[in-house]
Amino acid sequence: MTAPRSRTTDLLTPRGPHAIPTSGMQSLPRLTTTVPREYVHRACHAEVFLTGCEKLDEDHFALSGEWPRIHPFFTSADGRRHDALQAAETIRQTGLFLAHAEFDVPLGHQFLLSELYLTTFPDNMVTGHGPSELSLTATCTDMIRRGKRLAEFTMNITIERDNRPCATGGGRFACISDGTYRRLRGTATTARLHTRTQPKATLTPATVGKTAPADVVLAATALPGHYLLDPDPRHATLFEHAGDHYPGMVLLEAAWQAATAHTHPQARTPTSVHAQFHRYAEFTTPVWITATPHPNPDNNDTTLTITATQQNHTLFTATTTTPPTTN
Repeated sequence: MTAPRSRTTDLLTPRGPHAIPTSGMQSLPRLTTTVPREYVHRACHAEVFLTGCEKLDEDHFALSGEWPRIHPFFTSADGRRHDALQAAETIRQTGLFLAHAEFDVPLGHQFLLSELYLTTFPDNMVTGHGPSELSLTATCTDMIRRGKRLAEFTMNITIERDNRPCATGGGRFACISDGTYRRLRGTATTARLHTRTQPKATLTPATVGKTAPADVVLAATALPGHYLLDPDPRHATLFEHAGDHYPGMVLLEAAWQAATAHTHPQARTPTSVHAQFHRYAEFTTPVWITATPHPNPDNNDTTLTITATQQNHTLFTATTTTPPTTN
């Protein structure tokens, strides 16, 4: 199935024999809804953060979005701010949406996120009395096509609320057909979710900036700064839909929590990350997370390199930056 090349408003127009008649409805106010969940590879509408899109030219797009006032996972431990990784998930959704809705990548294609970078502005991430209405500006560059199909592209994005930046960032996306993905993954496509290996050894929520034990994705080891990736396989956000490997957002969350644990007992959370994804993280063998600090003589920021390894292979590397204090 090929996604229609059109604006989001066209995608949301009722069609088919069961569509509600539109005659006489011109006077009704325009109502907010999300983009189709299939276009951002989500199973639940509640996890869709985009609400609309307008194409400005071939490579530039103005989008709208909404973050719920309190999300069950993407909210700071004190409940005052949107979590930085909600912005990362919004970046991921924007890349997938534009690929399907504007660049004709068929539904059913898989995406490989090889790079993601993000800087957040905590003072502008404070939650209000209702949902946060977002304005997003996205630019797509460095496009590679195979025949007429888009194969790879880079997307840069700014996320604003009330004309103030919440986050800037982007990523590098590759699009592959389902058949190619199955050949690439082989028998791994039949893998089931992992079994949590050491639930009693997971870090305490306060250590990693969380409030619920189920939100902790790291288990302790005998070495400081070394952890076992051990998320709850029943987690409604991290494993929102079925897959055959740990999602990239789980690795990002692991990096965030490792960086936060490094600042314990203050438990300060990072404000920026530059991550690269090298290999799939399989369910079948342990994934180890290592946090290595880097002295920064120019300021008091805490800079860490977070590495995920599995069977002596590097899966993921990320550089996180944490300011000295947060309000």
